[in-house]
Amino acid sequence: MIAVIDYDAGNMKSVEKAVVSLGYEAVITRDPDTILGADKVILPGVGAFGDAMKRLKSYGLVDVIRKVTEKKTPFLGICLGLQLLFEESEESPGVEGLGILEGKIVRFPDEIGLKIPQIGWNDLSFPGSGRLFQGLADHPYVYFVHSYYLQAKDPAIVTATTEYGVTVHASVEKDNIFACQFHPEKSSDVGLGILKNFLELS
Repeated sequence: MIAVIDYDAGNMKSVEKAVVSLGYEAVITRDPDTILGADKVILPGVGAFGDAMKRLKSYGLVDVIRKVTEKKTPFLGICLGLQLLFEESEESPGVEGLGILEGKIVRFPDEIGLKIPQIGWNDLSFPGSGRLFQGLADHPYVYFVHSYYLQAKDPAIVTATTEYGVTVHASVEKDNIFACQFHPEKSSDVGLGILKNFLELS
């Protein structure tokens, strides 16, 4: 069973639908026992960093997420779900993230001359061999919606990047923890392939 963490994030239903379309059972839940007992856990997310952390705390989910990642359950953060795994975001100064991975979330600089937020399809480059991207062609296109992007402290965990005026750390992998800044559930066959790779992890 795949647990999709429910903290009133915007893309929970689309993530659940994508997982079910791949032949897996999915449940949207904030029940600690269900999350801790799941085969795999997905933290989706659309919205503001500070508001999301407030909701995770109010629902008692911060410790649950930490326990899931510590027990080596395969864990996938999507979009805001990626950002929350890190230490801080310029979007919400003074708000601590989950701090499970090291790095910070920064805003696209206005001087790059590109539309912010970045909305639309962009291609990925693979600086490292990520398990999420096995079997994919080079430079696949995926769907992004974001105004802030990751700067991971350790480049070794970065498995995909994209260019949007700056180099965006678009996906990371460390042990059992995976995360994507883009939306695999909205990225057509490429995105379903990425989700399938996650769901098939042993």
